[in-house]
Amino acid sequence: MPELRVEAADGGIRLDRFLAAHELVATRARAERLIEGGSVLVDGRSRPKSYRLAPGSLVAFPEPQDELGRFEPADIPVPVVYEDDRLLVVDKPAGLLTHPVAGGAGPTLVHALAGRTGGGDRARPGIVHRLDRDTSGLLVVARDELTLGRLQNLLRRRRIERRYLALVRGRPPSLRGRIEAALGRDRRDPTRISLDTDAPRDAVTHFETVERLPAHTLLRVQLDTGRTHQIRVHLQAIGHPVVGDPTYGHGPELGLNRQFLHAAELRFPHPWTGETVEASAPLPADLAAALDVARGG
Repeated sequence: MPELRVEAADGGIRLDRFLAAHELVATRARAERLIEGGSVLVDGRSRPKSYRLAPGSLVAFPEPQDELGRFEPADIPVPVVYEDDRLLVVDKPAGLLTHPVAGGAGPTLVHALAGRTGGGDRARPGIVHRLDRDTSGLLVVARDELTLGRLQNLLRRRRIERRYLALVRGRPPSLRGRIEAALGRDRRDPTRISLDTDAPRDAVTHFETVERLPAHTLLRVQLDTGRTHQIRVHLQAIGHPVVGDPTYGHGPELGLNRQFLHAAELRFPHPWTGETVEASAPLPADLAAALDVARGG
């Protein structure tokens, strides 16, 4: 694992900028992926990308694998819900990474869409936002650089509305609510996101009850922000973890081998025409079956 000593002249520089300047990393996007994967250590501890380095600190990181030639088309069925010459809206199946990450293995959504997307970093062409590997549902993907920039601007301005269906344990005391709690890498376990963090970032989640079941509740959840694992951590924080969540919940239940979380609705103004693009995706078969079990069916 390569190691870099922070020189006096680099004191106070952000971790992602420092790492991106090294020839083995070379780009800010690649540096961010390594950091987000928890594999970059500063004096033996994982730090967020915005961490300011002190002179004399030792930064260790895995040597990035060559990303050239990694996007040969993969024969993975990914339903396309909307398509034009500028963008796609796809229904990502569970078990598929959105794009390659440090420590990830196997083909990803970008492999499945190879040749149909473009813009931005070559490791994740056209990717505007992402879903966890085991979260299914809707994503908008750009087909060129200019469209990617416009979609990213819409995302920053919170003009891309994302609504999820989540089945949680128990019954929240209110039919709807707002969770506002900053999130970041956990102080003790950098592979987890939590409220107990040295690098908090604002995060806001809204929820409303769709259906109350004997021991569970089906919620519709909407994001104001899109932090890593945001819905899963926020719902755990109010005492209602997502069913089947192996990291923030209780693991397999109701016949599921993944968390019951599905990006069901997407709505945004088209970045070129301004016309509203609306898309929806039904629950996949495994989540529909688990919901039937929870209903007592």
